[in-house]
Amino acid sequence: MINEQQEREFALDLKSKLAGKFIVFDGPDGSGKGTQLRMLAERLSGEGLEVVCARDPGGTTIGDRIRSVLLDYDLSEMDVRCETFLFMASRAQLVGEVVEPALAVGKVVLCDRFVSSTYAYQGAAGYDVSRLIELGRLAVGETWPNLTLIIDVPTEEGFRRTGRKPHHAGRNRKSSEGQGVLLSDVRTDAMEARPIAFHRKVRERFRQLPPDYPGKVVVLDGLRPPQQVHEHIVEIITSEDF
Repeated sequence: MINEQQEREFALDLKSKLAGKFIVFDGPDGSGKGTQLRMLAERLSGEGLEVVCARDPGGTTIGDRIRSVLLDYDLSEMDVRCETFLFMASRAQLVGEVVEPALAVGKVVLCDRFVSSTYAYQGAAGYDVSRLIELGRLAVGETWPNLTLIIDVPTEEGFRRTGRKPHHAGRNRKSSEGQGVLLSDVRTDAMEARPIAFHRKVRERFRQLPPDYPGKVVVLDGLRPPQQVHEHIVEIITSEDF
């Protein structure tokens, strides 16, 4: 059994190791990344670390306005290049306003999605992925995640978890729907409404992030029970090579 002294030593080691670290949770819709982010935030806070939770797109006043444009409206007429630049603009604001200041004072930043999502979603929509790392550097400079955790589930399972049917995906929402309202996490957004074939491409791109993607990338089996996935994540962040 672990005694109190060992617990204190573990907490101190964790603090020294994770202070100023940036960890991203990403993956297909319905993967459970949000659940894992919350579980890790609670675990780290319980160990005495200062944790900042962020989301991408959004997470700032300016970013939330961009998020509304991206996710509350029909994107069928938006050029994929415009879509990509809007995501990067929101990301630039998030990094400058939230992420960099938190890391500078030794806090741990846990973020729901980041450039990895642009690689998967806008890449699946046709954007030249060979240019995404370069574009990402223009948006966030050198503030890339130390660790990107891809929570992977089959596309059909993601649909089941979010309550959608494959034959429902791909129906455009009315462009007037939701005007002036920021994204609700329980609403089907413009990304989710795309056809199931699109989401299958997204999943494969998440599973095959390029070798030059900055930081450590780990793909986790999101079909496992949430507690098992969480314990695997704790093993990763306490391992010697992180």
